[in-house]
Amino acid sequence: MKKLNILTLFIILLSLFSVNTVAAQGGGDISDDEVNAIASELFCPVCENTPLDVCETQACKQWRELIRLKLSEGWTDAEIKQYFVDNYGARVLAEPPKEGFNLLVYFVPPAIILIGAVILFRAFKEWKNDNGEKDAPITEASPKSTRETSNPKDDYLAKFEEELRKRE
Repeated sequence: MKKLNILTLFIILLSLFSVNTVAAQGGGDISDDEVNAIASELFCPVCENTPLDVCETQACKQWRELIRLKLSEGWTDAEIKQYFVDNYGARVLAEPPKEGFNLLVYFVPPAIILIGAVILFRAFKEWKNDNGEKDAPITEASPKSTRETSNPKDDYLAKFEEELRKRE
């Protein structure tokens, strides 16, 4: 009977050891694609502007293994992202949270593009009116002959002569 208890205790300890070994390896049922799906939405806190799924530093490899472990423990994508935000700040997120000051990221660029489009539209419209206007009012006292209006150089000379007469 004593041998049976020792043998049972040995089997229980052996099974617990094997379960701990699988958990420490990160679980065999979590694929790299599942890990990279979450890692692609995070930036490496060490490297600048490098997504976690492509960064080759040792720290990033450890963080990908941490993601694998969290997934095997049943954590959701949102919980894993929140874990990284809690430990490293919101700068690790590929997409800033849609709250507070970060809302400017979503509204300011489209507003600037819209304002720029309106300014360009008005500028093109004004430019078209300046170049294409044929019925401009005549402000000079003397009427021009058809010969003077047909040539731009003659218009310039006529205006120049008029300015000279005003100065005399």
